Formats: sequence, C-alpha cells, structure tokens
Amino acid sequence: MRGRRKWTERSSAVVVRGLGKMLDDLRSLGKNFWLFAVGRFISQLGWAVQDVALPLYVLDKTHSGGMMTAFILAEMIPAMIVMPFAGVVGDRYNRKKLMVWFDIARGILLFGVLAFNLLELNQLIVVQVVMAVMGTFFGSATSAMFPDLVEPDELERANSVNSSMNILARLVGPALGGFIYAVGGIRLAILINAVSFFGSGLFEALIKYEWRTKELESFSQVVDDLREGISYLLSNRYLRTLMFFALFMMAFGQPFGAVLMPYSFREVLKFSSYQFGLLESAFMLGALAGNMLIGMKFGRKAGMYLFHALLFDGFMILLFTWAISPLSAFDRTGVFLFLATINVLWGAVEAFLSVPLNSKIQRAVPSELRGRVFSAMAVMMHVSGPLGLVAVGPLLDRFPAWGVSLGLWAGMGAVVAYFWMNHRETLLADVGGEKNGNAEVT
Repeated sequence: MRGRRKWTERSSAVVVRGLGKMLDDLRSLGKNFWLFAVGRFISQLGWAVQDVALPLYVLDKTHSGGMMTAFILAEMIPAMIVMPFAGVVGDRYNRKKLMVWFDIARGILLFGVLAFNLLELNQLIVVQVVMAVMGTFFGSATSAMFPDLVEPDELERANSVNSSMNILARLVGPALGGFIYAVGGIRLAILINAVSFFGSGLFEALIKYEWRTKELESFSQVVDDLREGISYLLSNRYLRTLMFFALFMMAFGQPFGAVLMPYSFREVLKFSSYQFGLLESAFMLGALAGNMLIGMKFGRKAGMYLFHALLFDGFMILLFTWAISPLSAFDRTGVFLFLATINVLWGAVEAFLSVPLNSKIQRAVPSELRGRVFSAMAVMMHVSGPLGLVAVGPLLDRFPAWGVSLGLWAGMGAVVAYFWMNHRETLLADVGGEKNGNAEVT
C-alpha cells in the first residue's frame, strides 16, 4: 500500500508540473495574442454555423453539386482579384483598424440581408461576393499582423493554440449549425454569424498594436509594392518551393473538402442535416487533438513529419472512397460511425500539414513585406483552387462520387511523389527566427 501511495503521489506531482509548464507556456504568448485568438474564436464560431447551413440550404433548393461550386467560386474569384491590393493595404495601413472595421462591416451586411430578406440564391451569391472582398482585406491584415504578436520561436505554439481555438469553434459550430438549420433555417444561421462579427471586433479593438509605415500617395505605389512582394516570393527558392507545393495540393484538396464531402454526405448517403454537422465536428475534433499535440509536445519539430502526415492523409482518402462506394457493406448507421472515426483521424493528421507549413512561411518573410508576399501566395493558391472546383462540380453531376474521389486521390498522390523525389530537403527545412519589420507591439 505504501509503495502504491508513493507511486500515486509521484504521478500526481508529474501531472501538476506538466500542467504548470503548459500554463506558463500559454501565458508567455501574451495578452495581445489572447485578445486576437479569442476574437477570432467568436467570429469563427458564427462563421462555422453559417458555413454548414449555407451548403445545406443550396442543396435543399437545387440538389446540384454544380450550384454548390458556383457559391464557392463566388467567394474565391473576387478574393483572388482583390487579394494583391489587400496585401498592399495590409502593409501600408493600420492592421488593427482594418481588422476591427471589416469585422463590423461584415456584421452590418448580414443584418441587412435579414432586414431586407435577401435570401434568394441569386441574392445570396451577390452577398457572398461582397463578403469575400471584405474578408480578403480583413485576412490580409490579420495574417500580416499575427506573427508580430509573439516571438519567432513561439510561432508553432501560437499557431497551434490559435488553430485549436478556431477548430474548437468549428467543432461546436458544425453540429450547432446542422441543428440550427433544422430548427430555424438559413435566417437563424445568418443572424448568429452577424452577431459574432460584432463580438470579434470588440476583442480586436483591445489589442495594443502600432504599425508605422507610409500610407499610399498614388496608384503607382500600389504597383511598385505588388511588384516587390511578387519579386521577393519568386526570388526566394525556399518560399517558392513551399508555395508551389501548397498550390498543387490545394488544386486537388480544396474541392475534396468543399464540394465532394458535403455532396457525398447529403446526396449520396442521405444523411440528415444534424448528421452532416456531426461529421464536420468529428473532423474538427481530430484537428483540435492534432493541434494540441503540436502545441504541447512537438512544437517546431512537427515539420519533420510532413511526409508521414501526407502518407496517412492519402490512406484516409482511400477509406472515405471505399465507404461511399457500392463496395461498402455498411448500413446507414454503420457508415456514419465509420466516417466519423475516419474524420477524427483525418483531422488530426491535417494539423501536422497546416501548422508547420504556416509557421515556416511566417518565419521566412520580413514583417514589412508580409502582407504583399502572403497576398501574392494566396492569389496563386486561389487560382489553383477554382481550377479543381470547376472540374469537380460538373463531374459530380455526371459521375459517381466515389470515382471523383479516387481521381482526386491519384492527383494528390502524383504531386506528393514529385515533391518527395525532387524537393524533400527543402520542404523539411526550417529557416528564419529573427523578428522582422518596423512594427511596434506594446
């Protein structure tokens, strides 16, 4: 008994020390980071509710994968067009003010949608376009500002914590969104999202951040800034390799998550809106676990496991493809439980892809160029995403979903094999580590 008591005491002490270290690590990220993270959590929660409700609304109205693709393109193409200018604005003007006012503006827009009953599909597509433009300027400011809120060596932890909170929102949000859509329809989902933007803006307004730079005086400066950002990106071999890897993976991966999976859950497997939301939440639960694992254990070393994560990712796609194919022997309950399990594992491995890549890019770009360079990268990625979406939507209207899934798996596998053979060392490398730029964070 005495030996057991001592073992229990030692185990308790280890747990207490571990929790204490974890809390110290989290406190070290600072007040500004936590205001940023909480604000993003609130808006992501509201956005997750609408993000589940909107495709359900479109599918219930049209039963068309092509129409789902149209809504996604209405968000992506305007963002792609204004993104270079948003990057320049994010480097030239106060990033904090841009964050706050674009959150408030998006909340006002959604309240207007409800007040004037703009809920026809053609009207919602226009709203999607306007939201995309405002979201692009908001995103450019936030992505450029975020690395300045923490020390370079803390970026993996900061990214994992921020991602964990966003994932937590998207873990609760989809299940909540499916339930809200079933109870109150698209109107209630939009209302919740509108309120969330105002809550987010309140927290962001409390961040202490000064960005000292010269404002634009002429349009020629916009062109010069764009040229400088693109030139820096293309002349840097490390960033260029990361960008092209992400670009090709986005071409195959984005249509998979944005169109193929929702279509398969709703139209092929005939899941209810609540089951649809639960499956989205299962993926986010896994992603939350993966991000917590990176934040508490792996940190900067997580990037070493990039290709391991890609191999596991491909295996999950094959299991998903089998589950939605005629070869699956599951009944509806069985396939739901199987896909929920897959989604948890899938989400965990996705964290080991996104967090290390984001952190590597953030460290490698000077703060004074970050908005322009990030926007240049995002534009190229937004070009690749629609290419896949344009193909996948019509294909789903003509071919079985499992066949389209298998084709996307083959394309992603070819990309991974190419980069493994030709650019493995570059993708696994990690550069940067000094704080850059002329930002003053107080």
